[in-house]
Amino acid sequence: MTTAPARTAEVAGSFLRLGLTSFGGPVAHLGYFRETFVGRRSWLDDREYADLVALCQMLPGPASSQVGMGLGLRRAGLPGLAAAWVTFTLPSAILLTLFALGLSAFGELGDAGWLLGLKAAAVAVVAGAVQSMAKSLTPDARRASIAGLAIVLMLVIPNSIVPTALVQVAAIVLGGVLGLVWLKRPHRGAKNRETPAETRVASRGARRLGVSALIAFVALLVGLPALTAVTGDATIRLIDIFYRAGALVFGGGHVVLPLLEAELVP
Repeated sequence: MTTAPARTAEVAGSFLRLGLTSFGGPVAHLGYFRETFVGRRSWLDDREYADLVALCQMLPGPASSQVGMGLGLRRAGLPGLAAAWVTFTLPSAILLTLFALGLSAFGELGDAGWLLGLKAAAVAVVAGAVQSMAKSLTPDARRASIAGLAIVLMLVIPNSIVPTALVQVAAIVLGGVLGLVWLKRPHRGAKNRETPAETRVASRGARRLGVSALIAFVALLVGLPALTAVTGDATIRLIDIFYRAGALVFGGGHVVLPLLEAELVP
C-alpha cells in the first residue's frame, strides 16, 4: 500500500511537472488535469472529475487552482492539498516575479510582436481545452442547451447595465436550477447501513473546518474594506482589491482580469 507521505510526494511531483509545462490559463489547465489524472493516472473517473470541476466553477476564484487542490485532497488529504497548490503555482510565481523585476529593462511591451504572438497562440490552447472538456461536461442535448443558455446570458447582457460578476452568478444559479429540474437522476433507494464511527468523527471535523473557513471568508470580505476606510493604508487597500477579485468573481483568471483592470488602472 502507498503510504501517506509517498502519496503526498506523488501529488507534489505530478503538479510540479504540470506547473512547469501547463500554458493557456485556467481553462487549459482543466484539460491538462483531466488528461493526467483521469486519462493516465486514473486517480478518478470522468464523472467524478466533472463533478469536481462543476463544484469549483460554482465557487468564486481561480477554478483550476481549486480543482488542483481538490485532486490533491482526494489523493493525499490536507498535505496533498497543500502540495498541489504550492507546486503547481510556484513555477509561475517565480517566473512572474523575475519578469516583473526585469520589466524596466524591456520598456513598454504592449505592442511587442513576440507578446502579441503569444496571445494569439493562447487562444488556440484555450479553445482546445474547451473542446476537450465539452465532450465530458456537455455530452447530451440538455446539458449542451444549459451551457448554450449560459453563454447567451454572458454575451447579451452588457456590463454597463449589470456587472459581469452578477451575470456570472445568475448563470450559475440558473444552471443549477435547470439541472435540478431537468437532469434528475433515478432514485436508487437508501442504503440501510450505519455510518462507521470513524467516518462520523471525520465528518464532524470537516464540518468544523468548513464553518471556520466560511467565517474567515466573510470576515475578510467585510473587514478589509472597513479597515481600508479607517486607516487609508495603501497596502491594505491593495490586499482588499485582490481579495475581492478572488472572492466575488467566478470563472477563473480570464474573468478576474477585467475587475483588476477596473480597480487598478486609472
